[in-house]
Amino acid sequence: MTVDQDVLPDEERTQQQEVPTAVLFGYAAAAVGVFGWFLFGLLVQQQGFVDSVGESAGAAFALLLAVSVVGTLRRNGE
Repeated sequence: MTVDQDVLPDEERTQQQEVPTAVLFGYAAAAVGVFGWFLFGLLVQQQGFVDSVGESAGAAFALLLAVSVVGTLRRNGE
């Protein structure tokens, strides 16, 4: 059994958009912020490795949720 990849003509395929540079800088800033939050909890607050990882993971998931909601609102035109 084979799968034919050319089911849709080229003009009907959705074109992928490029990611703007500002968005990439935002992602990099968020990554640095989450890593900084991890280091702050580990080194300044001295709360332990596992607690610092959990706290920074929670912050990262909250950021992902916010990005998802904003992206959904922008895509739907609201």
